[in-house]
Amino acid sequence: MKTMTLNTYGPDADFEAAELDRPEVKAGHVILRVHATSINTVDTMIKSMGTDLPLSPALPAVLGMDFAGVIEEIGEGVTGFAVGDEIYGCAGGLANLQGALAEYMLADAQLIAHKPKSLSMREAAAMPLVGITAFEGLTRAGVTAGQKVLVQGGAGGVGHMAIQIAKHLGAEVSATGTGDVQMDVIKGYGATPIDFMEQKIADYVAAQTGGAGFDMIFDAVGGANMTNSFEAAALNAQVVSTVGLLEIDLSPAHFKGLSLHIVFMLLPMLYNVNRQVHGDILAKLAKLVDAGIVKPLLDEQRFGFEEVGAAYARLGSGKAIGKVVVEI
Repeated sequence: MKTMTLNTYGPDADFEAAELDRPEVKAGHVILRVHATSINTVDTMIKSMGTDLPLSPALPAVLGMDFAGVIEEIGEGVTGFAVGDEIYGCAGGLANLQGALAEYMLADAQLIAHKPKSLSMREAAAMPLVGITAFEGLTRAGVTAGQKVLVQGGAGGVGHMAIQIAKHLGAEVSATGTGDVQMDVIKGYGATPIDFMEQKIADYVAAQTGGAGFDMIFDAVGGANMTNSFEAAALNAQVVSTVGLLEIDLSPAHFKGLSLHIVFMLLPMLYNVNRQVHGDILAKLAKLVDAGIVKPLLDEQRFGFEEVGAAYARLGSGKAIGKVVVEI
């Protein structure tokens, strides 16, 4: 089968076309014909950092975590799926799991769900990692109707999903970004846009919460931005972050009694623990999509199979608005 493979790691490493054996089906798994795969920040980190990340696959590596495709073979013990079903999921591209930059892929049936009927393969491939991350974070934080929620990075992959799911749960949602394009994206999903380059935290906290702070903050920017989330949070608020790879002063969180949740959605794949949770979330997201409640945002540029390097560069440039997808 055709693949786009990395033979070296590093920022300047090139993807190369290569022929590999088609994977063989095994119990609890399916073989799918991959139609599209989206690129996430963690994919670019693996490509650039290689073995500095403990989750990177051995070389030669076939990356690509998210996918949409069609089932070609069913392994023993798999129920609820049949040959010919259109599916989507996040099931490879790290550790010893072959990724989706290939014609065919072996996927654990616990990590997949039937593709939303109303989406194309390209659109569906944009959803799994970011959708699961947003859903998991909001669920852990226990978001309920009437709460004031702030999404940091609302025009990003995880952020735009978090806005839509939080609104579905009945929350009053605000979201940060910067520039007219990002403000329009946030507004388009029904959230109050906040330009973090133009507004001070104290000012938008006063405007949106009367100075009390947000009941829940989904920080899809993470890292050092968590200090801004702590400042914007109400007393005893919930703070969710997708990036906690840093040393940070937790004093502000202590004096507000905040609860901090770090979402690292790759854990079920890495450790083969509670994988069915991801399949269940994807099934729920598919229903929300087909009901018109959730819609993925895709970057306007399209990329074919042998344009993977350009697609990675597009995401790394910071110019993409929405998910970058490669069609296989």
